[in-house]
Amino acid sequence: MKVADARAMTPDQLQDELLKLKKEQFNLRFQQATGQLEKTHRLRVVRRSIAQIRTVMRAKARATVAE
Repeated sequence: MKVADARAMTPDQLQDELLKLKKEQFNLRFQQATGQLEKTHRLRVVRRSIAQIRTVMRAKARATVAE
């Protein structure tokens, strides 16, 4: 997901996407622990996507408070 896409989402959509990514991160970590993870780069991608969404959520919250 690109940051521009995240900025276009509503806070509820961002929350849903964050929940989905956290579930995926859990599943990937579980696969890694059991030795079944083939696409190890996916862990990094998901972790960064979570950080990007949290950053956008925080920026939107600050913009709402500043108004």
